[in-house]
Amino acid sequence: MSGVNTLNSDDNRTRRTAQQPGVASLRSMLKGIPACRWWAALSWAWLVTAAIMISGCERGGAVGSAGSSGGGASSGFTAIDITGASYATRLELPDPSGQLRRLDEFKGKVVVVFFGYTQCPDVCPATLAELAAVRKALGADGARVQPVFVSVDPPRDTPEVLKAYAQAFGDDVVALRGDEAQTKAAAQEFKVFFSKVPGKTPDTYTIDHTAGSYVFDTQGRVRLFMRHGQPAAAIEADLRRLLAAS
Repeated sequence: MSGVNTLNSDDNRTRRTAQQPGVASLRSMLKGIPACRWWAALSWAWLVTAAIMISGCERGGAVGSAGSSGGGASSGFTAIDITGASYATRLELPDPSGQLRRLDEFKGKVVVVFFGYTQCPDVCPATLAELAAVRKALGADGARVQPVFVSVDPPRDTPEVLKAYAQAFGDDVVALRGDEAQTKAAAQEFKVFFSKVPGKTPDTYTIDHTAGSYVFDTQGRVRLFMRHGQPAAAIEADLRRLLAAS
């Protein structure tokens, strides 16, 4: 997918766990628990703790500019500033109940959109748990941050599975699931890469996918691309700045 290069896919897509020492400990702790049900065996607090520990171990390489500022000191954000980007401007997919959800319904909140799948062994649970921890650190303002999790594995992420998974990270986490065509269209709109990696059996495949989150301001405008591994304190600071600007 050519569009992924805009965000330097070599640095931001998920790798196999053997190549990710920071997430190896999480996978070893989950070993022996069926992948599609592991969250039922773990407490939410443990997930948050694990994510914070992991985030300190992950290190991403430099990412090419995806927008006007490229992040860092020039923009005041730690994440990549993509304000004014012509992509990631719309998202329209059903939630587990079948209700069609759109980005514009979340105006007034800072929205964080992440593409992943429920059987992801490392990056997805770490990302969602860390976001939950950041929202908690924000205090009352945490309610003004809306996580949106988009499945790239609709065959296995049934509505029931997806709903239970999302609620493990917060009752208000919005999970979205389209059919194959809708999923591909949404990924293309966000320049998100995903590719199935065959497993030992047809049902035990994994999915390599872009491991970053898109952040929208309270006016519904895409503003930031947060790489996986960005420190929790930096995420909190970026979100506080967007909230304060509303």
